[in-house]
Parts: sequence; C-alpha cells; structure tokens
Amino acid sequence: MADRVRAVDLVDAIAETLSQVKSYELPGVGERFGLATGDGDEAFASKKWYVRRRIHEWDLHRLVSLAVRVLEEFRSEHLQELVQRAGARGVDGDFKNLIFAAKGPKPELVLRDAVSNTVEIVKHAENCLIYNRVLPPDGLSWAALVRWWCEDVQGHPADDLVHPARLLYQRLFDSLDPKSPPERLFFQQYCALYGQHPMDRVPALIPQVYLHFDPLTKRQRPGPRPLVRQRMDFLLLLQHGQRVVIEIDGRQHYSTDDGRADVRRYAEMVAEDRRLRLAGYEVFRFGGHELTGDEAAARQLVQAFIAELFERYGVLS
Repeated sequence: MADRVRAVDLVDAIAETLSQVKSYELPGVGERFGLATGDGDEAFASKKWYVRRRIHEWDLHRLVSLAVRVLEEFRSEHLQELVQRAGARGVDGDFKNLIFAAKGPKPELVLRDAVSNTVEIVKHAENCLIYNRVLPPDGLSWAALVRWWCEDVQGHPADDLVHPARLLYQRLFDSLDPKSPPERLFFQQYCALYGQHPMDRVPALIPQVYLHFDPLTKRQRPGPRPLVRQRMDFLLLLQHGQRVVIEIDGRQHYSTDDGRADVRRYAEMVAEDRRLRLAGYEVFRFGGHELTGDEAAARQLVQAFIAELFERYGVLS
C-alpha cells in the first residue's frame, strides 16, 4: 500500500499539521521530533516552509515514522489517512511470548492453556528466557527488560538496575554462537549504547529469538521442514508494533557444510525474508565477512548502521 502515498504528500501533510504550533514554539517542537535546529524568526516567516525544508529529503519510511509520532500529539484527519494508506501498522497480531537467549539443547514447550496461548517450558528451561509481560506501547527498552529480569527471573525488586543489567548482559552474551565473532562484535557494539544513554530510551537488542517453533529436532523430522529459520539472530521491538530483525550471515546461510555454494539454502533464506517483510517485519542483513578482519573498521560500520537505523525509526530523537 505504501506506493499509493508519495513522500511529497506526507511532507505537506506533516508541515500542515505542525503549523498548529505557535511560531516561537515550533523550533523546540521540531527538535523534539528530530528536525534540524532553527529559530523563531525563521518559523515566524512561514511555519509550513520551516517544517518542509527540514524533511523534504527524508525517505518515505522515515516520514511515516515521523507522521505517526506527530499524530500522537496533534490531530489531522488528512495525515491520519495518509499514514493508514502507507501501511504504518507494524506487525499483525498481538504480542504474547518472547522466547529468546536460547542456548544448549532445544527447549521443550507445551501449551498450558491453548485457548489463551499460554506457553510453558517443561524441559531445558535453563536454556532460554521467556518474556511474557504486556509489551509497552513505546517498545521494549533495555530498562524494561532489566526490570523484568530482576522481578520475574531473579525474584527481587528492581531498585538498582546497574548490577542486574550487567548480569543480564552476560546471560544474553552467553547465548551467542562462540564460533561467530561477527555476531558477538555486533552485540557488544550495540550494547555499548546502554551506558551512553538512559536505559529507558535505548531499545533492547534481543538475541537468539524463536520466530517459529517446531517441537521436533532435525533428526526427528528427516523430511521437509515445515518451519524455516526458527531463530533470529537479533530482534528489536520498537514503538507502534515495529519489529526489526538483524541477521549476521555466516557460510551456513548460502553454502553446504563442506563450503560449496548451496542455492537451496539461499533460496530458503530470501523466501523467508519476503514472508517476514510481508508480515510487517523489517529485515537487515550483514555478511559475516563485513565484520571480520579489521576490527576497528567493523565497529565503525556497526556504529554507522545503528545511527542510521535509530534516525530512521525516531529512536533517541
């Protein structure tokens, strides 16, 4: 549906909506929404032009994200209609269970209450974590995840988040593949943000998340697998139901165990990416080779990606 909405239409509608703000207040309001700094004199000359000149080069996705945030504070039926036509709905379906940080033998799950979709781990519970709280409307922040870890896993009040945050970080790090230095580098570089910004403003980077769950192992199900790519490398749960998947691709994504090109594996990967995108997820991939070799360059690459990702989704703005 996004192709029915032009970026220029969103620019005009956002400018029109923000023109409700008084001229002397517009620069401050604009900065809060991530617009470049300006002054009251410029806004007084033309409030609509003030906004347009700051967002006219933004891509459609970034404009939609801005429009959604603007609509949380200002009413505009026209802008609301454009956002709906652009398909800014996030992922269909309610958030229920987040099974993540998986390591060791595959956990065995049962539906304790099939009507309510209540999941319970009956074996290998120590190998993964389950976040089953109501997802906050602004997404799952690092602070929210640490509070859950304190109260639901460790069993004590979350008075001081610093020490529990270190313990949770180590637990999540331990779930990463020790044979994948690129995956570990990405995780470490992202998590450095937790010490640079308030923990309630940084989305939690959630590793080893079960997207699908087949109760049988590969050995138990030798035929065609009904569920491809059961786990995601990393997941971000952002505001407005937006879910961002980040994959660090090793050779197993496109070659056989002996290193030969495998077109079947590659086809499965891109087909699953299409399915995820149609379901409302955003998928970003790194080739593992990008994050090997020159570690300083790899860290700069990750830093640049995170900065652009946050700008696109209005994180920390």
